[in-house]
Amino acid sequence: MKRIFLIGYMGVGKTTLGKELAAKIGFQFIDLDHYIQGRYQKTINEIFAESGESKFREIEHKLLQEVAGFEDTVISTGGGTPCFYDNINVMKQAGVIVYLKTDPQVLLKRLFAGKDKRPLIKDKSEDELLDFITENITKREPFYNQAQVVFETDSLVQRCDVSSHVDKLIEMLQK
Repeated sequence: MKRIFLIGYMGVGKTTLGKELAAKIGFQFIDLDHYIQGRYQKTINEIFAESGESKFREIEHKLLQEVAGFEDTVISTGGGTPCFYDNINVMKQAGVIVYLKTDPQVLLKRLFAGKDKRPLIKDKSEDELLDFITENITKREPFYNQAQVVFETDSLVQRCDVSSHVDKLIEMLQK
């Protein structure tokens, strides 16, 4: 197992669990969105605003292919990454995909508190946000469900829960 891809909706814990997982198994950690931002010296929001989603998805695909060649790496993808181009197949061929699955009601609690940091949801009421989350997960699940491992993160509530979750995930990956 040279590469582990963490996929799932925003707020499921991809970056938080990914960093800890990488540290525990001696891999490097890459957050694909941060990798894109570093390469282009722009935020994801700036790339979207200047070039549109289509151009962003091209960039994302190109850089996903690049990091998919790195050895001993945990890669956290954006929530939409698996759903465009043949990204899900790029990940399947390069390593193990872990779908971090979280109930929409749990995501609502996590995302509503910090919604100002996320442009797609910052102006949404609580009801609108739940509808948005549910609708997007429904669209994306056919891609997410292609993962080799499905790992529930509903009970990931506090930072102190991260280590035990990662230990459980490592057990699942070793099977």
